[in-house]
Amino acid sequence: MTTPLHGDRRPVVTVIQSSPDVPLDRFGEWLGDVELRIVAAFAGESVPVAGEVGDGLVVLGGHTSTYDDASAPWLPELRALLADASTQGVPTLGICLGAQLLAAARGGRVQVAAPPGRESGIVDVRWRPEAAGDAVVGAVAALADSRHSTPQPSMHADAVVDLPRGAVWLASSAMYPYQAFRIGSAWGVQFHPEAGAETLRGWADSHDDVDTDAVLAAYAARQDEVETVGRTLAESFAAHVRASADEPEAVSV
Repeated sequence: MTTPLHGDRRPVVTVIQSSPDVPLDRFGEWLGDVELRIVAAFAGESVPVAGEVGDGLVVLGGHTSTYDDASAPWLPELRALLADASTQGVPTLGICLGAQLLAAARGGRVQVAAPPGRESGIVDVRWRPEAAGDAVVGAVAALADSRHSTPQPSMHADAVVDLPRGAVWLASSAMYPYQAFRIGSAWGVQFHPEAGAETLRGWADSHDDVDTDAVLAAYAARQDEVETVGRTLAESFAAHVRASADEPEAVSV
């Protein structure tokens, strides 16, 4: 649960990192005046319980699948953390794998190596009417073009195929329907709002089925839009964390 801020204490946001090359990246700057606590789960650091994360939680992406507990033994604790945080009022943001783990933790379903294939490069994320006025993604949806879309980096082959019961569907793409959703006090986004060009380059280079030059060209062509959207999402999430810490909300289900 979040607790009220006292004096000038900065809100604390815990960040769970599941792969060394999937970092907080530009969110480290864009989240602004918060205290970040990075948990390198991939390196054996312990995943905290919901009562230990502070005022907010960010769960990053990674190369493991949602259900691959054998190669990523921290995943059961991470799914439990997401289930508890999202029902206990902790502002939470799951990115890519983090969104998939959130969906699975709350009773949804993720398909490994989903049939549409890998979604890579810059994707047009189409915002649904439910996103308007949302505490975290509403400001991003307000940036959308006439097709209600904003461009964002993407790099995934697994996908959420069934949302948890009670989740609010917020955005889709041409390739995969569940690009953003909200459940309880948590948001999941399949895209990578935090990723800059060099991080994206590293991911593209690691996949034989991805054309790195094409990915980077697409990024460069829309760089200003991509950065504006990513920064807006980070700032909106941080503002929501601060507001929730000042005035704790009722437990969400």
